Amino acid sequence: MNVRYLTADVFTDKQFGGNQLAVFPDAREIAPELMQHIAREFNYSETTFVLPPADPSHTAKLRIFTPGGELQFAGHPTIGTAHVLASVGAVKLTGAETKIVLEEGVGPVHVTIRATNGRPDFAQLSAAKLPEVGPPPPSADTLAAMLSLSKGDVLDGEMSPEAVSCGTPFLFVPLRDRATVGRARLKLDLWESALGRYLTNKVFVFAMDGELPGSDVRARMFAPGIGVAEDPATGSAAVGLGGYLASRDPRFDGTLRWIVEQGFEMGRPSILEVEADKKGGKITASRVGGRTVLVCDGTMSL
Repeated sequence: MNVRYLTADVFTDKQFGGNQLAVFPDAREIAPELMQHIAREFNYSETTFVLPPADPSHTAKLRIFTPGGELQFAGHPTIGTAHVLASVGAVKLTGAETKIVLEEGVGPVHVTIRATNGRPDFAQLSAAKLPEVGPPPPSADTLAAMLSLSKGDVLDGEMSPEAVSCGTPFLFVPLRDRATVGRARLKLDLWESALGRYLTNKVFVFAMDGELPGSDVRARMFAPGIGVAEDPATGSAAVGLGGYLASRDPRFDGTLRWIVEQGFEMGRPSILEVEADKKGGKITASRVGGRTVLVCDGTMSL
């Protein structure tokens, strides 16, 4: 049996940047027990398998695998899969904007696909769950040691480490500046001892210090527990970051926006556009979007 797959670079407008993704746009004939093996074979941060939706009013069901396991929600696979489905005609574009719903483990995920000249150009997802704050994390000094950084490189006070989840929890660790983000190196023994029993061992370090004009944030994400030593672009973390930043912003109403740089230290520069809505001081929505570039179109023999 030969099954079609496509690969794409997500959160970039150039090939060989962004975060790699493999997509099987029709996975009905793929045995579920093979999906994890296929994800390990590609060895990308994620591989997605598109299946018929449980609810006929939805567009499709997604199963998302890292090399180490299945995820209930992930951002760059959602964005990239939406782009791929629109590119191959599995999703019919209805004009400048096309709205679809993808079923994931976390629930229905709403995605808006923007098109230019009849081709998909940009996709944005709305998190299925509002940001939820986790329990207090280890101390800033413990996290600094875990990241091979000096005491004081991890911020404390209002901008302090905090776990936030929009379906997938991450530990957000604010650092002094962009150079500090670049110096971070995860010490696996200290990572295991610090986060082995914590809500999450996925670590998202960032600084409010973008490199490119118009960028607001520089970030990196480490998740060795799921087989991802470092991720070039993490959409599921970006919606959580929107919640983290919005909760600290003094504005009570409106849409807040940030441009996030990630993957630069890996040679795979990625740009994630993050939004959060606030009403009466409460966060009512969190979104992330970006561009995608197709790279390969092939078949796998199973």
